[in-house]
Amino acid sequence: MQYLLANNNTYVTGTGFAVEAVPAAVNAIAETVHGCVIFPGFCDVHVHLREPGFSYKETIATGTRAAARGGCTDVCAMPNLNPVPDCMENLQVQLDIIDRDAAIHVYPLGAITVGEKGQELADLKGMSGHVIGYSDDGRGVNDEALLEQAMVQAKELGLPIVAHCEDLTLVNGGVIHDGNFAKKHGLPGINSESEWKPIEMTVRLAEKVGCKLHICHISTKESVDIIRRAKARGVDVTCETGPHYLLINHEQMRNHARFKMNPPLRDEEDRLALIKGLQDGTIDMIATDHAPHSAEEKATGLRKSPMGVVGIETAFPLLYTYLVRPGKLTLQQLVKRMAITPRNRFNIPFTESYCVWNLQKRTEVNTDEFLSKGRSTPFDGWPMYGQCIRTVVDGKVVWDLETMGK
Repeated sequence: MQYLLANNNTYVTGTGFAVEAVPAAVNAIAETVHGCVIFPGFCDVHVHLREPGFSYKETIATGTRAAARGGCTDVCAMPNLNPVPDCMENLQVQLDIIDRDAAIHVYPLGAITVGEKGQELADLKGMSGHVIGYSDDGRGVNDEALLEQAMVQAKELGLPIVAHCEDLTLVNGGVIHDGNFAKKHGLPGINSESEWKPIEMTVRLAEKVGCKLHICHISTKESVDIIRRAKARGVDVTCETGPHYLLINHEQMRNHARFKMNPPLRDEEDRLALIKGLQDGTIDMIATDHAPHSAEEKATGLRKSPMGVVGIETAFPLLYTYLVRPGKLTLQQLVKRMAITPRNRFNIPFTESYCVWNLQKRTEVNTDEFLSKGRSTPFDGWPMYGQCIRTVVDGKVVWDLETMGK
């Protein structure tokens, strides 16, 4: 039996655990999962649990169970909710639901601005100690003076700014990438500059202030280059990308809302640049941006449907199948970017939490089996290797294929 150790990303074989980073509780299941691999629980730093405010899309209960099925033991919950967690009173509504319903560890982000409206700073200090960072995800902050103020406060509090970088004046009503597919189908396009231009501005401000900066869901080659150069200068910046940007380009789209997300699927050269960024460490982690919507909302097509797809249940097996098995990433690199680097960046503790995978099991993405309320994924029907047998959080089984699977 093989175990991937969290502390040094190397394999050992056997039934004993001498390394403190690997929970001793795994011994209890050693006899029942022969031939499987045990990983530290994955940590997804970009998840939309939709509660409070939008429980018809997802709830903390359904979203965290779906995460457990995907091997996640820790997730970071984005703040575009109702009420928006822009002060302790509003944040407490979310914290109470987490305490009551979460199957795994959930770490909220507080909003940067009041109501995520980009006009007035939220109560960053009042929420510190209860959030892992600050973000206006879904909208971003394009007012440079206001963003700089937020960075100054975040630096004083020792927490990162988690930046959704999007210039809506450049998006200009676009719905998918400004490329051949958009032209062919007469759809308004979103150019790459709408992402990399605000990233350029945000990195510049972070370098000036000296705060911790994390860039969400990058999708363009220019974004990779900007962040690579910033790191070389010593800027304290990390970034993430999502499975869909790594595995699909916009030429592979279909005229269906399950291919609509923000930012959109880009060109093949962008996809290859993202993979290169993972290989050389420019891209620090992979996060799903799990963004469920109702079936009715997603039934309105590419032009009218909301942005967002789900992915927390299928991220690891898809990435293992299409990046690790072909040799584009090592298994250690993938696990590091899904379990180790996210925790290190956001100071999320390593607990006695892990997931058990049968990497030889071949399945396919089947939305009927999802535990998430969301069903919209561009990977529907894709074959993949890897099945999560069990997920354990602090010694408690939160997913078991035999007893909880469909």
